[in-house]
Amino acid sequence: MSKLTKATHEGILKIGDINIDVAVLENGKRIITLSGVFKALDRPIRGTSRIDQIPTFMDAQNLQPFISEELYAVINKIEFVDIKGKTSEGYDATILPLVADLYLQARASDSLLKSQFETAIKAEILVRSLAKVGITALVDEATGYQYEREKEELQLILKQYISEELLPWQQRFPHEFYKQIFRLNGWAYTVDNLKLKPSVVGKWTNKYIYKQLPFGVLDELKRLTPKDIDGKYKEHLHRRLTEDVGHPNLNNQIVSVITIMKLSRTWKDFNNKFNELYGQTSINFEDEEE
Repeated sequence: MSKLTKATHEGILKIGDINIDVAVLENGKRIITLSGVFKALDRPIRGTSRIDQIPTFMDAQNLQPFISEELYAVINKIEFVDIKGKTSEGYDATILPLVADLYLQARASDSLLKSQFETAIKAEILVRSLAKVGITALVDEATGYQYEREKEELQLILKQYISEELLPWQQRFPHEFYKQIFRLNGWAYTVDNLKLKPSVVGKWTNKYIYKQLPFGVLDELKRLTPKDIDGKYKEHLHRRLTEDVGHPNLNNQIVSVITIMKLSRTWKDFNNKFNELYGQTSINFEDEEE
């Protein structure tokens, strides 16, 4: 006998006035408990199905023509161990919208029995509720798993973008990037001015370049890069980016920004064009420097 999968998160999914027990298993599968499905559909729990391998909440003969292949794929019960250590039964959470659709299709075809009308009404409520947010997202929110999922996804992104070692310095921001910044702001582009460029240039570099990388990358770069006693970073942030993913994406963003700059007449014009393209708001001057 194979070992049962354990639940890592449990919660209550509220749809209308119904409270449904849900869980997320250690393999990531989202579960609606056996009783939860019956409660959601307002169907009585029966132990024996009238049709082999078909759950009792959909085993009526008049419903069989409306069972989709997707629904057939998730009708098997799933045994698991709940957080308290007890063996429980449930179904893949996607069964709920699929069964709801089954009843609505049967109603639309005038194939429902009188005893099934109330279930169709419940199904309609479910479909309307689930149309706003997918069942997976609802289960994740109810169980708190969404935070674990977000952390896992973030870690995968950071692993792709952040190098474990500090890479040798290379010129990543071409002179054209700074030349366009000076032009759009009406500053003289000289060697001395370039060396003493205003601190706001670092803030703009964060806003227009680094913040356009996936969420969390800039924060991780800042966390890993030490500062001196004056609060300035000792190394360029891009030295922490990976060569195969981080640097190519950084370069693509730089090229994109330079292109917008060249098409702009003033800094305000550039900022407006950038905001239109990237859906950003006005510049936040409290952003930290590069």
